[in-house]
Amino acid sequence: MNRSAAFDIQPKGPVVNLPHLTLLHRLLSRTLRQHGSRYALHYDEPTGLPALREQLSLHYRHYGLALKEDQFCITAGCQHALFLALQAVCQPGDIVAVEHPAFYGVLQLLQQLQLQVLEIPSQHDGLDTVALQKALSRWQVKACVVTPAYATPTGACMSPAKQQHLLALAAQYDLAVIEDDIYGDLGFYQRPPPLKSLDTEQRVILCSSFSKALSRDLRIGWIAAGRWHDKVARLKLVSQLAGSQSVQQALALFLAQGHYKRHLQHYRNQLQHQRDQLLNALQLYWPDARYTVPQGGLALWLELPGKPNCTEAYTHCLQQGIVLTPGELFSSSGQFQHFLRLSFTNPMVGSRLTALQTLAGLLRNKH
Repeated sequence: MNRSAAFDIQPKGPVVNLPHLTLLHRLLSRTLRQHGSRYALHYDEPTGLPALREQLSLHYRHYGLALKEDQFCITAGCQHALFLALQAVCQPGDIVAVEHPAFYGVLQLLQQLQLQVLEIPSQHDGLDTVALQKALSRWQVKACVVTPAYATPTGACMSPAKQQHLLALAAQYDLAVIEDDIYGDLGFYQRPPPLKSLDTEQRVILCSSFSKALSRDLRIGWIAAGRWHDKVARLKLVSQLAGSQSVQQALALFLAQGHYKRHLQHYRNQLQHQRDQLLNALQLYWPDARYTVPQGGLALWLELPGKPNCTEAYTHCLQQGIVLTPGELFSSSGQFQHFLRLSFTNPMVGSRLTALQTLAGLLRNKH
């Protein structure tokens, strides 16, 4: 099930127009023309291009997080940032607490790094910190990975009270908190302040990238690792050596000229409209299903009536040109077999709407 189209049940559907990407491509072309020869002969700094780190500092400052440019390290995407964070704070065999359901990319990283998974239930308002507290009293947990803003697959946002409780537990039990902030910029009504904005002990490691809010093709992310900054910078040098200076320079200009802010205004409205399209389609074709109604992000969490096994249905649906993201992927213990993550990254019209109708019929016949 390792498919690049995991965020789209009908990957051959119409392509969404994102007009600000044209501006980004122009800036990238201009950067290559003006600086291509110089960049071709030199690596960038281990922590990334200063101009881009400065723009990230300014971007977060607007949302209540005051970090200097030298507190950021540029990475090859958010997954790379999460990988560096886990490497910096954990050793093989350590226990890491994760939300349940959790992003399957995190579960794959934990398996690769030979770390033990401790699943903590997540609710409509985020991680159940009371359950985490009980777990911490029993187990020696080294780190906790959370997505406070519009988590995949549920779209949940962590309440301020739970954020404060999590940080109090982190201080009490000497816990590293790894914050996946990749969906933070995609709130329909607000951009929640990052959890790291509440961090007074430098124990929250902020990880994010432009892949969800701007383009998956960029492969540019960042990490603000607090007390582990120097270790992360060394690990980044070993694992990646350097990134593309041309892409970083173009992104720095894109942010500095206000294009990213304008892109987000347009994209958030578009995503909200597409979420509503998906909700209307579910009411029409799956009226007996249960699902979350996220206020941002890219996807919702669908619980199917009759409890069909979505993992078993994957191959059959694929033969119909429909790509599933079964709920079982979001659990290390094989749960959520009758759940699906459904994306609203693209409009739910035309072939995608037909695909959803077909999918509802296929899975309804599975129980």
